[in-house]
Order: sequence, then structure tokens, then C-alpha cells
Amino acid sequence: MSDLVLSHALVLDPVAGRLLPDRHVVVEGGRIADVAERPPRSPKGRVIDVRGRVVMPGLCDGHVHVTAVIPDFALLRRWSSTYVASRASHVLREMLLRGFTTVRDVGGADWGFARAIEEGHLVGPRLLFAGHAISQTGGHGDMRGPGEDAAEGVCMHGLGRVADGVPAVLEACRDEIRKGATHLKLMVSGGVASPTDRISSTQFSRDEIRAAVEEAEAAGIYVTAHAYTSRAVARAVECGVRGIEHGNLVDEATLRLMAEREAFLIPTLSIVHAVIREGVEAGFPAELREKMFAIFETGTRVVEMAHRVGVALVYGTDLLGPMHRYQLDEFAIRGEVLKPVDVLRSATSTAARLFQREGDLGVVAPGARADLLVVEGNPLEDLGVMREPERNLKLIVKDGVVYKDALG
Repeated sequence: MSDLVLSHALVLDPVAGRLLPDRHVVVEGGRIADVAERPPRSPKGRVIDVRGRVVMPGLCDGHVHVTAVIPDFALLRRWSSTYVASRASHVLREMLLRGFTTVRDVGGADWGFARAIEEGHLVGPRLLFAGHAISQTGGHGDMRGPGEDAAEGVCMHGLGRVADGVPAVLEACRDEIRKGATHLKLMVSGGVASPTDRISSTQFSRDEIRAAVEEAEAAGIYVTAHAYTSRAVARAVECGVRGIEHGNLVDEATLRLMAEREAFLIPTLSIVHAVIREGVEAGFPAELREKMFAIFETGTRVVEMAHRVGVALVYGTDLLGPMHRYQLDEFAIRGEVLKPVDVLRSATSTAARLFQREGDLGVVAPGARADLLVVEGNPLEDLGVMREPERNLKLIVKDGVVYKDALG
């Protein structure tokens, strides 16, 4: 018995980069049972005639912070977890209504959020999570200011936790794995939102990075790393890190190393544009905003270069507080230097490979989860259709459940 049939669809195949005409997408038990050239003979569930519109996989955002309901991480760690969770529920719901059916949180969200979404207590995308990102003292996950001496505690919804030395890193990794992490996040270079480090710094020793990678591999998951510079990225990749978050300042030689080691790059250009445009008004600390200019000019150039040398690119946004509303801007920014199909792959099939969910997410194919969007217009020709979900996103399905139906 089918639960849902989307009939007369133009099915977008992101891997092949083409549209399959007049297909009938059959959903059973929350998964795609068939993508057929003929309609099922006796459908028992709901049949929706999409009338030749594009049916594509639900979108994936590979770099989010759903608990970053304000852009000031130092202030956020002093807020009540229940208050943060209440505000995060709105962040999650809006992500789903933009067409994101899976997001990967790289610092802040936990098992509770993921379980609440899975059980239907919260409405939002499927949530993959690192728990707390792991940082050295004074690193990108240490939100103490230079005048604070108190030990950095582990705030339930905070971005990170501090660990120094191999034994402490192992303990932190094992604890996040115990709490259900689907991946581990290391801070291996300085960052913008942290108050005491330099973007140019490298963080963690090679032994500490290797310890985290070995622990992740033992658990069947992987390590992704916050890093901007060539030096920081190369050290991480040589130690076995699978994903690089940001990478705005890497050179071509480092990108070639990433391609050789089959590491993924998750650029996050929309947050850079958003913070420079309105970050202070949105609550981003003014003294930290100046650090953003160091990585602004190079972002799209690195994306173009990474694609040219064969690095797998994954869609990511890294947005904070009210700037979450710019989640779809990444399509336009990357579209300046990439073809539409390549940007679409980054938000579907390539993201699924990074997530270790190839064939399960990011495709419209038998056996995959029934995460489906019906779009007005052809995103293979015009990425602009993705940036107006109120107008162009006609149907949103996650796990076979319809969350938006504007087909009339």
C-alpha cells in the first residue's frame, strides 16, 4: 500500500544533473518505494498530481547552529537551556519551511533536540549533531574573555567544550559519542566569534587531532574541523580529518591535498556576508565583526578553486540569531562561480556522502528517505527559484509526511 504518490513529476537527479520527465514517485512507510514511468495501478494512499513541476530531494545544510538563537556565544552560555530550546524551535521550523529536511549541527544541539524532532515534539529538519565542539584552552570554542579566570564549564546548549592534552581530548570525544554524536567537531584554527584567538593560529597538536580521529573511527563516525588557513587545514587533513568547515584562506596546494585525501569542504559564505551587512545590529559583538573582513574577499575564489581541483563541496551556512533567515543566500553566493547543478549537488547528494548517508538522503530514488520538494521553475537553469520558498516551494515532504502543501 502506498502512503503517497507524486504523479506526473519532473524528477531532479542531482548526481546525473538532469530531469527525468513524467515520473510517479511512490512513497511507502516514509521511504521512496518507486520512481516509475507509469502510475501505480491501485494506489491506496494520497495521490498528488504535481502537473509537471520539478520534484527534487529535500535540501541539506551541512553547517548549522540551531541553538545559536543570538549571535553572541559568550552571552548565550548564560541563558537558560529551556529558554534557548523554546527559541530554537522557531529556528528549526523555519529551516524546514525553506526546504531543508536534514541539517548537520556542528556545535550546540544535542540528542534531546534530535529525539524531539524524530518523535514529532518539535517540527524541523532531521538533525545530525556533534554535541559540543571540542576546543583547546583559548581556542575557538573557549568563549571566556581575556579578563575571565574561571574554568570554562560545559554549557548544555553552548558551542563548545575545552580539552587540553590527549587524555582530555579522548575523554571529551568519548563523552560526545556517548551522548549520541553523529560526528565530532574539532576547532583546529582561530575564528571570528571567539574573543581571544587569532584567525591565523593553529590549534591542537597533531597528537590531539589524531586521537580524536582514531576515537571517531572506532565509533564508526568521523571528525570535521573548523579551520581557515592552509596551515591549519593541511595539518587536520594529514591527521585524517574528513571535513573542513569554512576554509576561506586556503591555497590551491592545500585544496589539492584535500582532493587527494577525499576530504570535504564546507564553505559558509552566507554568514560572512550577513555579519558584514548587519551583524552588529543583529547582536554580533562589534569588536569581533572586524575579524570577518579578513575572510570576506577570498570566499568565492576558494569555492571556485576547490571545485576546479576536485574537492567535494557541501552546502553550509553557519548563520546565527536573526540572520538564520538568509539560509538560502548560499545558493546565490556560490552561484556566482559555480553552475546550478554543482550548487544543488552540494545541498543534496554530496552532503549525503559527507554525512555517511549516501543513497539514504539527497536523492529521489527507491530506498531513499521520502524527503521531497515540489518546486515551481527549474533550479537547474535558475537557482533563483530556490531563494523564494514562499512563492516557489509548493510541497515539502519529510519522511513521507507533508509539512507544506501549496499546490491548491
